[in-house]
Amino acid sequence: MKLFHRKETGLAPGLGKLVKAGVVSAALLFGSYGHADSNVPGNVTFTVPFGVGGGTDVWARFLAPWLTEYLESAPTIMIDNVPGGGSINGANVFARRASSDGSHILATSASTQFPAMLNEDRVRYDYADWLPVLASPTGGVVYASSELGEDQDAVMAALLETPVKFAAQTPTGLEMPVLIALDMLDMDVTAVFGMRSRGEGRLAFERGEAKIDFQTTSAYFSSVEPLVEAGDAIPLFSLGMLNDEGELVRDPAFPDLPTFSEVYAELHGAAPEGPAYDAFRQFFAAGFALQKLIMLPADTPQDIIDDYRSAASAFINDERFLEESEAQLGPYSLVNGSVAERHLQEVMTLDDGTREWLAEWLESRFGASI
Repeated sequence: MKLFHRKETGLAPGLGKLVKAGVVSAALLFGSYGHADSNVPGNVTFTVPFGVGGGTDVWARFLAPWLTEYLESAPTIMIDNVPGGGSINGANVFARRASSDGSHILATSASTQFPAMLNEDRVRYDYADWLPVLASPTGGVVYASSELGEDQDAVMAALLETPVKFAAQTPTGLEMPVLIALDMLDMDVTAVFGMRSRGEGRLAFERGEAKIDFQTTSAYFSSVEPLVEAGDAIPLFSLGMLNDEGELVRDPAFPDLPTFSEVYAELHGAAPEGPAYDAFRQFFAAGFALQKLIMLPADTPQDIIDDYRSAASAFINDERFLEESEAQLGPYSLVNGSVAERHLQEVMTLDDGTREWLAEWLESRFGASI
């Protein structure tokens, strides 16, 4: 069984047009395809709060030369890896030491966003003090063992009655919006924590120790799609994607797969709402739709912010970038800084009702406190 047919480019049907449409949209927002006039200094320190060779480090090292090429000053960008604390250490260092003259930029990821949203004691940074240059989204797919049923409907019905295990890392990590979604669907899922990566969780699924799992888009295409083709796994739903207006829509990488919101509406006869869904949506946005960002201090002069954003908007229209970016970024176009800024303002602060629900849910379900 093959649910997703992709051309040699690796894109889902019609996705090339969607990506190009997103690029054209960005071009219209920022105008010129050429180099931006730049007030950016000749030397820039790019703080990456992870070790060398990790996903965010590879992502940052891929994007840095494009910034150099498209900023008029053609700055030398030095990657400064400051690992520790799941990115908190490096983000704290950046918050304390970064200059606001354009000479310091920061890479952040979901593991930087989530602790800030949860007001963890270790966090000494505030997203209100930063502005995004660009954001890089990814998607995610929840899938289950074909032992539960022969198709999606049968598996969904079985999950409402059959206890299953889900191999996870931590209750407040990247899996948190997935765990919220599974609870909202009334599935009898027990999370087993302690996995060191989502890859470990997938291996637990392949060994039959877990009957339900989720992976981000790149891991799904490389490691889960073969399981689907072999008849061992059945995709249930994607987490979705945010459009420029902040609406949750189908993931362009999985246009034929319903979103969590669609599955919920079909199951309950109404669209999801309330503090549980608010928590899902905010952590989904911060962990997936805006998973990785390049940030500047918010008190950076506006002309320098504009230079960075214009350069980023210009290089995502470069045909060479489009050809090279698929392997690094997956089938998604970058989100320009102004759109990312608007979304961040909406998701990074939890209102009292959402925070109270989340605290009670984490304590009652997993014995975790925030």
